[in-house]
Amino acid sequence: MAVAPRLGWGAAAAAAGLRRRLCQMMNPYTIKKQPLHQFVQRQLFPLPATLYNPVRYMFIQTQDTPNPNSLKFIPGKPVLETRTMDFPTPAAAFCSPLARQLFRIEGVKSVFFGPDFITVTKESEELDWNLLKPDIYATIMDFFASGLPLVTEETPSGEAGSEDDDEVVAMIKELLDTRIRPTVQEDGGDVIYKGFEDGIVQLKLQGSCTSCPSSIITLKNGIQNMLQFYIPEVEGVEQVMDDESDEKEANSP
Repeated sequence: MAVAPRLGWGAAAAAAGLRRRLCQMMNPYTIKKQPLHQFVQRQLFPLPATLYNPVRYMFIQTQDTPNPNSLKFIPGKPVLETRTMDFPTPAAAFCSPLARQLFRIEGVKSVFFGPDFITVTKESEELDWNLLKPDIYATIMDFFASGLPLVTEETPSGEAGSEDDDEVVAMIKELLDTRIRPTVQEDGGDVIYKGFEDGIVQLKLQGSCTSCPSSIITLKNGIQNMLQFYIPEVEGVEQVMDDESDEKEANSP
C-alpha cells in the first residue's frame, strides 16, 4: 500500500493556511465582511481617457410642439443657458457651427436655440420625422463631443431693457421676460419685443412659433390678453416680420 509522503513543517503550515483561507472565502458570513472592491471585476483593456468621451453617448430627448413641423430636441445639458437665438435661414447661421451643420441635413428649414433645447423645423409635413431624427441626433452628439463653441459671435436675439425706456415699455419688457417668454419657450419657440407705438405692441415670433398654425391665437388670446390685463396702456398686439421671406410664410395657407 502506497503511503503519502509527509510534508515538511513549512509546507504543512502553508497548506493549513491555504485551507483556512478557502474555508473563509466559502463561508457566507465572512463573504459579507469582505471589502466590496475585492469582488469588483476589473476591465481587461480599460479605454484611455483620450479615447473615451461620455458626451458622444449622451441621451437626447424629443418633445412635440404645437407646430407639427417643429420638433424640440433636449440634449440634457445647457445650450444657450439664459438666452435664445433664431436661425430662420442657412445664411443666418454664419455665427453657429452647430446650426450650419443642421442646415446641411436635407429637409431642415430652420433652427432655433433655447436655454436648454434645440428646435428644428422641417420644410413640409410630407417629410417623416423618423427619417430626419437619426441625422439630427448624430449631428448634435458629434458637435457636443467636439468641444467647439456653440456660437462664434455674440448676436443676441432679444432686446434687453434700456434706461431710455419709459415706464410702459419697461413694464412690457419685464412681463415678456418673466411671464410670457418662458411659457413660449416650453413649446420650442420665443417671442421678441420689437416696439410699442400708439398702444400696439410689436412682437416677433421665433422657433416653432414662426410657422405654427396657432400663432395668431397665441398672440391674441394669450399674449395680448395678459399684457392688457397688467398694462392698461396696451391696446393690441401685432406680429412683425423682418424680411420678405417671413411675410410670404405668414401669408401662406
